Amino acid sequence: MDRKIGFWLVWLAFVGYAFLLAPPDRPDTFELIKHLSTGQIVGINPLIVALFNIMGVMPMLYSCLMFIDGRGQKIPAWLFATASFAVGAFAIVPYLALREPNRTFSGKKTWLLKLLDSRWLGLALAIAAMGLLFYGITQGDWTDFVQQWRSSRFIHVMSLDFCLLAVLFPALVRDDMARRGLTNDRLFWLVALLPLLGAIGYLVLRPPLPEQTESTVPSQPDYRTAP
Repeated sequence: MDRKIGFWLVWLAFVGYAFLLAPPDRPDTFELIKHLSTGQIVGINPLIVALFNIMGVMPMLYSCLMFIDGRGQKIPAWLFATASFAVGAFAIVPYLALREPNRTFSGKKTWLLKLLDSRWLGLALAIAAMGLLFYGITQGDWTDFVQQWRSSRFIHVMSLDFCLLAVLFPALVRDDMARRGLTNDRLFWLVALLPLLGAIGYLVLRPPLPEQTESTVPSQPDYRTAP
């Protein structure tokens, strides 16, 4: 219960800050979003380009855990994961607050779960994330970014959204590790203490999720009396 209350408090604080305390939007915000969405990035600070695109990678990182975790939940994980591509942590945090601990996986993986469980997808996301980080950090104008962070609600909230998603990722890792038979606490804390880098490292290195097939389902004893 304390965990659920904590996540709801985080969500309420984020929503309240984003709409009441963050800087007002600039008149050119819509044009900026349109250019970023269509790849027209000439003249846009590479830090903002990298941040905008990495906010498309973050929901994929969460989806690699949420769709599997959702198999044992009463709430539809896919709905929150899909919404996160548009609103980020505004959708992810309510899922973390509503879900129940789930350290088991039953049944067989669908084609989608196989894709999300694939190390190749984890590697692709790692390359994309690292490439965007390198591009933004090395090519970006930090002075301009700070100025826009102070004057644009879009840039301001998107930055906080990224930080929140990076920090909260371990909330799903412990159960995901249990489903895979991983009991190394040092691995968990490595993921937890290295925001984003720990997440992409975990997705690349985690072992495949074992499926429950007919051969692994324990057979029921036959109590019928032989004739």
